[in-house]
Amino acid sequence: MQLLSGGTFALYSLLCRHAKFNLLPNQQAADEELSSYKYGPSSQAGASSPLKLFLEKHRRLRTVLLIVVLFGACMVIGDGVLSPAISVLASVSGLKYTQAKFNDGELVILACVILIGLFALQHCGTHRVAFMFAPIVIIWLLSIFIVGIYNIIHWNPKIVFAISPQYIVKFFIKTGTEGWISLGGILLCITGAEAMFADLGHFTASSIRIAFGFVIYPCLVMQYMGQAAFLSKNLESVHNSFYDSIPGPIFWPVFVIATMAAIVGSQATITATFSIIKQCHALGCFPRVKVVHTSKHIFGQIYIPEINWILMILTLAVTIGFQDTTLIGNAYGLACMTVMFVTTFLMALVIIFVWQKSILVASIFLVFFWVIEGVYLSAAFLKVHQGGWVPLVLSFFFLIVMYVWHYGIRRKYKYDLHNKVSLKWLLGLGPSLGIVRVPGIGLIYSELATGIPAIFTHFVTNLPAFHKVLVFVCVKSVPVPHVSPEERFLIGRACPRPYRMYRCIVRYGYKDIKKDDGEFENHLIQSIMEFIQMEAVEPQLSSSETSSFDGRMAVIGTRSLASTPSMIASELEDADVDESIPSSRSITLRRLQSTFDDENPQVRRRRVRFQVPNSPGLDNAAREEILDLIQAKEAGVAYIMGHSYVKARKSSSFLKKLVIDVGYSILRKNCRGPAVALNIPHISLIEVGMIYYV
Repeated sequence: MQLLSGGTFALYSLLCRHAKFNLLPNQQAADEELSSYKYGPSSQAGASSPLKLFLEKHRRLRTVLLIVVLFGACMVIGDGVLSPAISVLASVSGLKYTQAKFNDGELVILACVILIGLFALQHCGTHRVAFMFAPIVIIWLLSIFIVGIYNIIHWNPKIVFAISPQYIVKFFIKTGTEGWISLGGILLCITGAEAMFADLGHFTASSIRIAFGFVIYPCLVMQYMGQAAFLSKNLESVHNSFYDSIPGPIFWPVFVIATMAAIVGSQATITATFSIIKQCHALGCFPRVKVVHTSKHIFGQIYIPEINWILMILTLAVTIGFQDTTLIGNAYGLACMTVMFVTTFLMALVIIFVWQKSILVASIFLVFFWVIEGVYLSAAFLKVHQGGWVPLVLSFFFLIVMYVWHYGIRRKYKYDLHNKVSLKWLLGLGPSLGIVRVPGIGLIYSELATGIPAIFTHFVTNLPAFHKVLVFVCVKSVPVPHVSPEERFLIGRACPRPYRMYRCIVRYGYKDIKKDDGEFENHLIQSIMEFIQMEAVEPQLSSSETSSFDGRMAVIGTRSLASTPSMIASELEDADVDESIPSSRSITLRRLQSTFDDENPQVRRRRVRFQVPNSPGLDNAAREEILDLIQAKEAGVAYIMGHSYVKARKSSSFLKKLVIDVGYSILRKNCRGPAVALNIPHISLIEVGMIYYV
C-alpha cells in the first residue's frame, strides 16, 4: 500500500542500514547508534551472510540495485503524471452521454481546466481544504456501495456467486489468450484502489488495514459486482458501464461526488510525488529543488514548485494527446504494475538482510508474488504500443537525470575523500595556520564527514586571513526516516585545542524538515560549548594522540535555547551586546547587517547572548576556550563554501565526459545552489571557486 508514497526508497534505505549497499561512502559508525537506525533483529547474526558479503564486495551489483530502485521511483513519478489525467478525464466522461451531449473535445477542455486549477492551488497546501477530503471519500464510497447493491438486486442477484475463486479458472479456460490479454484492463481495478493509499503516510498501519478491510474493499467489491450485474443485461453499455448503471434520479449527485473524489485522489498522488522526490534528493539521487512546507502544524505537507509545473505540463500533454481513458489506462496500469514488481523484489531482500530469514523463505515469497504480478505485467506490456510507452519514456528520462546527478556527486565526494588535507601538514602550520587569525567564526561547509577537505587548502592559499574559530560543517542525510533533535549534532575536534578548529556533522533523515528558523548558528555554538564542557568533565573524550583528532565525536542534541540558562543571558531580538564580552565587529559591518535585516525581515535572526557557564568542573583552559568561542560569535559568523566546478579528466572515456561535462554540469547549473538549499544568508556567504577533475 505504500508503493505510491515512496515505498521503493523506504525499502532501499532500510537495506542500506543493514548492509553496505549505499554507493556514497559517507557512512559513520555513529550513524548506526541512532535510535531509529536499526529495524528488526540485530544485524550481527547475519553479518557473515555469504550473499551479503558478495553484494557488498561487488560495486557493480550495488549499482544495478540502485538503478532498479531509481527505475521504480521513476515509475512512481510517472504515476504522478498519469493518475490525475485518467482520474479527472474519466470522472467528466459521464457528460458525454447526458442530454447536453458533450463531445470529446469539450470533455478534454473541461478536464484540462480542472487539472490546471488543481496544480495551480498546490502552493496553498492541502491543510486548508483537507477537512473536506474524508467526507468526500466517505460519501463517494457509500454512493458506489449503494449503487452497486441496487444494480445487483435489480439486474442479476446471482452475480454474488462470482466472488468464488472457481470462476477465475473457468474464465481462463473459456477465454484462453484473450482472457490473459484482458488482465491489462482488469489491472485498473487494482491500481484505482491503490491510489487511495498514496497520501496515507501520516496514518498508522492498523488504521489503514481497518479502513481497507471494513470500508474500502466491501464498497469496491459491491460496485464491481453491480456493474457486472448491469452489463449482464446491458452489453451495449460496456464502454460507459459505470455512469449508465447509475439510476437517473441520482445521476448528477453521483457525478459531482465522483469528480470531487477524482480531484482528491489526484491531489493525494501529486503530494506523494513531491514526497518521493524529496526522499530521492535527501539520499543524493535528485538535483536540489525548492521544498516549501505548506503547513507549520501538520508534518510532511510539502510543495515543490519546479516539479509541480513539470507534472502539470506533462499531465496536460497526456490528456490532450490521448483524449482516451483506455489509452491512458494502459500507461497507468503498466506504471503501477512495474512499481509492484520492483517493490516485491526489494521486499525479498528485506526478508533476507533485515528480517534475517533464509534465502529459501525469501525465494518462496518472491516466486509466489512474482508469478501473480508477472501475469498482470506481461499483459500490461502487450499494450506498450497502445499508450504503455508513456511511463517507459518518462521513467527513462527521469532515470537518466537521477543517475547522472548521483554519479556526479559520488565522483565529487570520492575526489574530496582521496584528496583530504594531511593532518600532519596542518599540525605543522601551527595554531595560527601560518596566516592571520581574525576575530569571528568561520563555518566551512563540506560534504566530507571525516577529514579536512581539499577546498580548505585552496582557502588558505587564496585568503590572507582566517577566522579565529573554524568549524567544518557537514550536513548529511542518513538512511532513516527521522533523526530526533537529541541526536542531531555530532561535535568533535579537527585539531588540538589551541587551533580552535571543530567538526560538526548535522544529520537529517530523508523525511526530516530543514527549518529556516534562523537558529542554526545559536544551536551550533551551544552544541560546541556543551562539547567543551563534556570534554572537561570526561577526559576520555580528549586525547593527545594525533590520530584521535577528527575521530572522537560526541552526540549533542539540539535543545531549546531557553533550556540552558547557564549559557544564555538573553534571547531578545534587538538586545545589545553584553559589555563584558568585547565585540570586534566593525561599525560598517554592523550597519550592513542592520540594513539587511530591515530589508529581509523574514530571515532576521534573533540576537542571543551567551555567557561562560559557572560549572565547577571547568578548568581554566576550558573556560578560556568557551570565552574565545563567545567572543568569536559576537564578532560575526561567516559561511564559507566552495564554488566547485566538476570536470572529467582528459584521459576519461567519452561516456564519462558526456555524463560529467554535459549532463551533470547542466543539472548543477540549473538546480538550486547549495547555499540557498541550506538557507545560508547571502550577506555572510564567502565562496571560493575550485575545479574538481574527477
